[in-house]
Amino acid sequence: MTQTQSAPPAAVPAPPPGTVLPANLAQQSPQPTAHAPGPRGAIARWFEGTPGRMRAFLILAAAMSVVFGLAASQGFSQSEGSLDRAQANTAQLVRIQAIHTNLVSANADATNAFLVGGLEPPAQRAHYVGAMNAAAGLIADAASAQPADREVLGALNKTLLTYEGLIEQARANNRQGLPIGSQYLKDANAVLQDDSLPLVKALVEANEQRVDTEFDGISKGNLWLLPGGLLTLVVFAITLRWLARRTHRYLNVPIAAGAVVVLLTTVIGGIALASASSSAKDIRDTSYDRTLALSRARIAAYDARSNESLTLVARGSGEAFDKAYNDAAGEVTNQLDKVQRNDVQLTDAWQAYAEVHKKVRADDAGGKWDDAVNLAVGKSGADANSVNTFNAFDKLSSDRLRSASTAVQAELTDARDGLPPIGWLGVPLGIVAALLVAWGMSQRLEEYR
Repeated sequence: MTQTQSAPPAAVPAPPPGTVLPANLAQQSPQPTAHAPGPRGAIARWFEGTPGRMRAFLILAAAMSVVFGLAASQGFSQSEGSLDRAQANTAQLVRIQAIHTNLVSANADATNAFLVGGLEPPAQRAHYVGAMNAAAGLIADAASAQPADREVLGALNKTLLTYEGLIEQARANNRQGLPIGSQYLKDANAVLQDDSLPLVKALVEANEQRVDTEFDGISKGNLWLLPGGLLTLVVFAITLRWLARRTHRYLNVPIAAGAVVVLLTTVIGGIALASASSSAKDIRDTSYDRTLALSRARIAAYDARSNESLTLVARGSGEAFDKAYNDAAGEVTNQLDKVQRNDVQLTDAWQAYAEVHKKVRADDAGGKWDDAVNLAVGKSGADANSVNTFNAFDKLSSDRLRSASTAVQAELTDARDGLPPIGWLGVPLGIVAALLVAWGMSQRLEEYR
């Protein structure tokens, strides 16, 4: 059976021009579909053409202005913080060195008083007690000032309890004329030298490193300020040049004013930070180094004085103590050379004591032990005895150290106070520059509306 194929539908002829279609057919006619622009398309059109490029430059220059403000603030905060921390760490270092000085001073008193026999001189005993109390107070202050030092300071306190106990045993036996007292004295000295002072030296080293780190950090403020300022000025220059070429106006006053704000902040801030860094270097090379040298000289001097007495206590078997004296005396001389070349008075005071020490050693070596002891404890009748000459050096070096440490604190304060307040003005200045850019660019954008 043959299938009949259906004929394709006949094409509907288009109505002649001017024919009005029925309403139902008109509604069925295909209509073009309108698509709303997407977000990306809208953003692209916002940056199209000259107005769009103006908007792009506005955003770039304003953003760089704010970034510059943040960099300036960070740079000054870096330098100001380093100056503050250098001041605090320097004070802590002086505090730790004062602990060291008081301990070796007390030990020098204890060993020298032991030579007297029986009851030691009241003034010397009072000096020993005062030095130990001062050391205990400074340990508490240091633990409060620097939490990082607390653990070591706690360990130091424990060793000092042992040291003081041995000293009291030495005194008690010495008053009774028992030879074992000298052994207690040597044991106390060993505890101080082997247990206590290594902890103090570790604290000194840690705080010296902190001070050095902060002194180095003072100069790093410009590493934030100068690159941020220069990069921002480059963006401003490119923006102004592009505007001049497109608008044929050679100067946009608000944007140029924003560039001036950035330029002045960079120049004034850079000079101030460089000046603070230079001042810090001068302080480090003068007052700070002088403070360190004086502290070390005083510590070594007291150590030498202790070993002078211990050599006599050993009565002919004190070669190790005599060698320790020579090492400490050499350190005093080295540190005094660093203090100030023309500080003749301080050097002469130490030399006066060193000359008396030579007489003490000569008497001891010549079999005149009693004469050596009398010269060492100040009973020789001569004004130039060990006690008088050492006390003169002690007082003079103490005055010098107090002046030097005070100078460090005052000079660091001056360096910090000399900085302009860009640390907290940096961000507002950056915002001002950004607003000036927006104002200047909006004037040109108005011309395209």
